[in-house]
Amino acid sequence: MSVQEAIAKIRRWREDPVFFVRDQFGVEPDDWQADALKAFADPAKPRIELLACAGPGKSTVLAWCILNFLTCYAKKGQHPNGAVMSITADNLKDNLWKELAVWHGRSEYFRRTFTWTKERIFANEHPETWFVSARTFSKTADAEEQGRTLSGLHSRFILYAIDESGDINPAVLRSAEQGLSNCEWGKIIQAGNPTSHEGMLYLAATKQRAMWEVIRVTGDPDDPKRSKRINIDWAREQIKQYGRDNPWVMAYILGQFPPASINTLLGPDEVEAAMDRHVREDHFAFSQKRLGVDVARFGDDKTVIFPRQGLVAFHPVQMRNARSNEVAARIAQAKAKWGSEVELIDVTGGYGAGVEDALRQAGINSIPVNFSGKPMDARYFNKRSEIWFLMAEWVKRGGALPPMPELVNQLTAPTYTFVGGKFRLEEKDQIKKRTGSSPDDADALACTFALADMPASGSVRLDNLGTKQRSVSDWDPFEEKRLAHA
Repeated sequence: MSVQEAIAKIRRWREDPVFFVRDQFGVEPDDWQADALKAFADPAKPRIELLACAGPGKSTVLAWCILNFLTCYAKKGQHPNGAVMSITADNLKDNLWKELAVWHGRSEYFRRTFTWTKERIFANEHPETWFVSARTFSKTADAEEQGRTLSGLHSRFILYAIDESGDINPAVLRSAEQGLSNCEWGKIIQAGNPTSHEGMLYLAATKQRAMWEVIRVTGDPDDPKRSKRINIDWAREQIKQYGRDNPWVMAYILGQFPPASINTLLGPDEVEAAMDRHVREDHFAFSQKRLGVDVARFGDDKTVIFPRQGLVAFHPVQMRNARSNEVAARIAQAKAKWGSEVELIDVTGGYGAGVEDALRQAGINSIPVNFSGKPMDARYFNKRSEIWFLMAEWVKRGGALPPMPELVNQLTAPTYTFVGGKFRLEEKDQIKKRTGSSPDDADALACTFALADMPASGSVRLDNLGTKQRSVSDWDPFEEKRLAHA
């Protein structure tokens, strides 16, 4: 191919990114992806938003745009610079950056001309000046620190690509806007699920709507323009099970913003109502008695042993600066007096391992709960996210809490996001830094939801005459208060 032929081809790739994808990767973009690629080529559309359901191929089209940018936007002495980010470093690594590696590897031209690394994609002939870099911020970064993530690019050709932007602070956009202010060609393209009213995705779709080219993508089985990549039977099942007005369904299937941000599990009114709730004994006496244990990680944290039986949670024991054998002894005492059948201990990071070992030596086989472990339901990011969600649902469907003012803050403080379509609860360290306290009581109660609720062994059952087959003790395991809500 002559130089003139190469220039003509690159010019066509620039003017027609859909042809670029067909030519370089041998695939046909979906209709909505083609729309996004055409908008990317339009200099009159410097800001593009992909407002989408989960799973239609957002990361793929972002990767195509990034590779098109690297190939098509340069002049002699003026090389393209780009920055790519996502909601977390792990999400960027496992999704968009991996997607870039996939498409880079599928093109002989890109394998020959550009190099992909874990942190940059660069032109082999100009590695220092012709590149797109991966940008991240720490989990504890505040809005100002997050806002600086995209700073520092200086070129006549600039691209900012932001994945999973639904929960990214709008402050990040300010750095991107500064980059567009003095370049010859610049573009911001963001993609995400409509999960929050506080993120940059919502800002672009509402207050800044006139500035953005918004491309909506839905998995709605009844919409003729739906993404064909979303399994229509699965979508119908989820809508049938949860309803069209369910926030998760709206954000992840319909591609719509819920009426309010869906980033808190419980509100103060719901928690206080649960504290005032009275549950009849025959509505919980047949349920298995459980102890959830959150073991202190640092000196200012506390170890909490939280008892629950079905719909009723009792007053917990709180211990500070307690050794593993002391905690184990208190658990064994509760088991002997109250008759708990299951003891679930948070062993995340190894902090509860000593308690677990001490109980085992005493002949008690407790059940370890690893907050970062695999959930029972694939919709959740990890075990902690799952058990907190189940705990919140328990509160909403009639669970009774002990009257503890500190629980109001602990149960309403955590926020959550959806990462790759999975529900992810805010990390404990993040909550502690943001609020100044650790949700130890709430984590202990959440541990009691690590297994599905079940009847007690030889539990109370009511026959047709309403007579009890066996009596059940109402012994409070810690003797501090009797049944709080019976």
